[in-house]
Amino acid sequence: MADEDTIARIDALIAEERELRSHATGSGLDDAGTRRLRELEQQLDQCWDLLRQRRARAEFGDDPDEAQPRSVSEVESYQQ
Repeated sequence: MADEDTIARIDALIAEERELRSHATGSGLDDAGTRRLRELEQQLDQCWDLLRQRRARAEFGDDPDEAQPRSVSEVESYQQ
């Protein structure tokens, strides 16, 4: 997946996340909405991680296409 594809995926996930969050204002989300929001957050974390990997590989002369998405458990365990 090229950087542009990853960025487009991030943009689509963010748009869906914003939509869900706008519905959460006031009455909140139902269980399905809450689960979907959590899935979106995890997918966003994976996409951002993949984009960072690709850019780091390119910066250091490696092939960015060799970057692979990491598992949710790995990405979610990163320290901020």
